[in-house]
Amino acid sequence: MTPRLPAALAAILLTAAPAAAHFQELLPSADVLPEGGALSLALRFTHPVEGGPQMEMARPQSFGMWQGGADHDLLPALTEVEEGGTTAWSAEVSLPEPGAAIFHVSPAPYWEPAEGKFIVHYTKVVVDSWASGEGWDELVGLPVEIAPLVRPTGLWAGNIFRGVVLRDGAPLPGAEIEVEFVNDGRYDIPNDAFVTQVIKADANGSFAYAMPFPGWWGFAALTEGPLQLEAPDGTMAPVEEGGLIWVKATAPAPAAD
Repeated sequence: MTPRLPAALAAILLTAAPAAAHFQELLPSADVLPEGGALSLALRFTHPVEGGPQMEMARPQSFGMWQGGADHDLLPALTEVEEGGTTAWSAEVSLPEPGAAIFHVSPAPYWEPAEGKFIVHYTKVVVDSWASGEGWDELVGLPVEIAPLVRPTGLWAGNIFRGVVLRDGAPLPGAEIEVEFVNDGRYDIPNDAFVTQVIKADANGSFAYAMPFPGWWGFAALTEGPLQLEAPDGTMAPVEEGGLIWVKATAPAPAAD
């Protein structure tokens, strides 16, 4: 028989265990469309490196595409999907014209009882139609947003991604940025310290990170928002507001004979 831990010791161990980072995924079927065309997008709230557990995702408050200096409402394009007993979302769009399309989502607040707070991660991803190389540095105007200092499309594995964390359009000094990749089972994680990488922005809100292997990488700048929301027990709880950008790193393909 396996001995049971005393309740007090069990509580201490649970408290000491690292909290899994929550990431709002907004993943397109490609980061570059060499000849434009159709694109699929998947939206889910999960733990990317560990492959779950996936959280229930309510219908977003907004979902759009910023392109050519204008924002296009894509909420009507969202389709609800069931994944492992939880709700996620998908969308199909077409990008026939050259230029960067910046897809963005403002999710509904998610109540996290383990942390006693709500979570809202304003998330975006850039897709370059016709490999134009244009428009990737435009800002959507999200409450918390990462402004890329490196073109976030057409990146090799090993490239350094750099960005600036903005809060209401102004650089946020010392912001904490959590980094995870979408693990499709190719990589074993040595221990919990490797699940979520952590960066501190400098005095100008800038940060840098070298993506060591191919895949989708999420950069989540976290800050506590100015407002509080009513928790299920009726008390007022803080809101963690995050600015998240997804970037794809690609491995070179062997040359054809």
